[in-house]
Amino acid sequence: MQIFAIVVSLTVALVGIALFAKTIGQMVSVIRLGQPAKRTDQPVQRSVTLAKETLLHTRMLQWSHIGVLHWFVAFGFIGLFLSLVTAFGQLFDAHWVLPLIGHWFLFEWVSEFLSWTGLLAIIPLTIIRMRHRPSGSEGRYSRFSGSRMWQGYYVEFTIAAVLICILLLRGLEYAIARGEATAFHFPLTFFIGEAFSGWSDSTLENAIYLVAMIKILISFAWMITISLNITMGVAWHRFTAWPNIWFKRKADGGTALGALQPISVKGEPIDFENIEELDEDAALGVGKIEDFTWKGLLDFTTCTECGRCQSQCPAWNTDKPLSPKLVVMNLREHAYAKAPYLLASSDEERQSLSDLVKTEVERPLVGSPDVAVIDEDALWACTSCGACVQQCPVDIEHVDAIMDMRRYQVLIESSFPSELNGLFKGLENKGNPWNMSPSGRMDWAKDLPFEVKQVGTDVETLAEVEYLFWVGCAGAYEDRAKKTTQAVAELLNIAGVSFAVLGDGETCTGDPARRAGNEFVFQQLAMQNAEVFKETGAKKVVSTCAHCFNTLKNEYSQLGVELDVIHHTQLLNRLVREKKLTPVAPADSSLNGQKITYHDPCYLGRHNQVYDAPRELLEIIPGAEFAEMPRNQTKSFCCGAGGARMWMEEKIGTRINVNRTTEAVETGADKIATGCPFCRVMLSDGLTAKQADGSARESVEVADVAQLLLASVKRGE
Repeated sequence: MQIFAIVVSLTVALVGIALFAKTIGQMVSVIRLGQPAKRTDQPVQRSVTLAKETLLHTRMLQWSHIGVLHWFVAFGFIGLFLSLVTAFGQLFDAHWVLPLIGHWFLFEWVSEFLSWTGLLAIIPLTIIRMRHRPSGSEGRYSRFSGSRMWQGYYVEFTIAAVLICILLLRGLEYAIARGEATAFHFPLTFFIGEAFSGWSDSTLENAIYLVAMIKILISFAWMITISLNITMGVAWHRFTAWPNIWFKRKADGGTALGALQPISVKGEPIDFENIEELDEDAALGVGKIEDFTWKGLLDFTTCTECGRCQSQCPAWNTDKPLSPKLVVMNLREHAYAKAPYLLASSDEERQSLSDLVKTEVERPLVGSPDVAVIDEDALWACTSCGACVQQCPVDIEHVDAIMDMRRYQVLIESSFPSELNGLFKGLENKGNPWNMSPSGRMDWAKDLPFEVKQVGTDVETLAEVEYLFWVGCAGAYEDRAKKTTQAVAELLNIAGVSFAVLGDGETCTGDPARRAGNEFVFQQLAMQNAEVFKETGAKKVVSTCAHCFNTLKNEYSQLGVELDVIHHTQLLNRLVREKKLTPVAPADSSLNGQKITYHDPCYLGRHNQVYDAPRELLEIIPGAEFAEMPRNQTKSFCCGAGGARMWMEEKIGTRINVNRTTEAVETGADKIATGCPFCRVMLSDGLTAKQADGSARESVEVADVAQLLLASVKRGE
């Protein structure tokens, strides 16, 4: 038995190690095909972030019970690696123990604890996978829809089988020790050993050889299987997740949200003021798989197909073809299928490749779903809400990949939804997406009972006031958003905060153009605004638009403009705390108890982590009851306007804004509050649709937080 076990185990182990090493080499070669990316700054901070996310499972614990179970499975896998070494030793000597460590009680206790907890955790995780299988009642809405289920089951079976072997070996070790090691050293497995108490030494030794061999065979069969399936992310993420986390965009642990990265060529951002110096063949965005950065290819390789991103995606949840998970999986499959051609060293070698590889080379990256890697309808369904990035446990940067593909479609292919023509025309010619005259930017202020100061007319520079009030295109032109602009201006005036606006000197920040893929128009608008900021001495900015807030705060620094940007809910919350604004309860007691719910704008919440200020304002308004929607804060559902979707029709599936409005109405709220003009428009339209079909009360209203605060403050005047 012993000789057989040794020969079989060593043979399978050598094959497994050889294949594993070869596959790692292939994987590194494919990832290195990507474009340069600067991800090695702050190495100490990156290492701290990696340790934090790994040891504390901060990303996984967003789904608390699953995160806890996964922690025990992960550390059972990592911490019990030495048990594999022990198994090899036991093939040659059934009494073998690790040198130096031996039967050190602390090591024994930890080993047994991790073995049992890992086994007890993998069972419910397997049950969860089975309960949520796509073939079940959830169907398309299962987060595992599109995942390769057999791979998940195989990995879970392997983990369970290995842990059972470890526990059996522990029991056999106790039995064969014959008193040399006591239950003190085997606190959680000695009872297993007691079951073997009547066995002879030779029988126990043969049992150890057998179980050790089975453990080794299961372990290396798994290694061989994943080596032959290089895109088996559910298994490979155990190795690739660590570098993917270490190389994440933000070294301090933040997600890849907020700023959209500039277009780069060979790792360097394009200088749009000298665009004519760019090589003719330079890729503007991503048109081929090799146009992605190496970090993008590492992202695709790391995807574990868990479907957390898919479960939160507003497009997928309203029956559209976009699934962030499937986008990443398709890009991964394409990258590794096309790799032999890209890695070939000569034309002769390329000609000798299989027809499957050659077919993959010819596939367009974006286009018709029956031909292309990525369905063009899926590409344009993205609202850039960032839910996928927020939820991903291994820090994949889905939004960056989607936006880079959009850039190529717009700038190189001139292929984009026809509705965007109007958007681009308005931004280029009039500086706003509604194509309205710049001379109308101050119309919102005409009916206010006080004068709004304008830079260049009432004040020379912004040094004369505390804040630049950035009105934004929606706040200046969209009728519903104008009410928010007026409310904020009135509140600042009541609080004695000095501010000024740019008037017709303000133009769109460029957010819609950038999220639609038109980086040229974004740069044109951003450089125009940057020049105005420098001339007027802008330092502190308050904005009512979550999209303007994000762009000014996070993206204008790419043009050398550093601004201290605050959202109006943050400033108003501070003014209330400083007693400069005093909310008052309604005099009419019948108005007390009105229920308010709050919708988190994606570009205020997920992209910039502003969750508390608007809620604190709503909770402090006397006479109102605050009701939270089920999907809120980091798991808030998008209104459907981001990613330039505000200017595109929803032709597939159900409407995102109606889905979100339904959730708001079901809280029983009288007021649906938000902090973004885009959200207000989308929720108002959704509410109108609900009221038209009788599923929402006519008395329900959508309002900005500032409007609700102003009504409360005015009651005290």
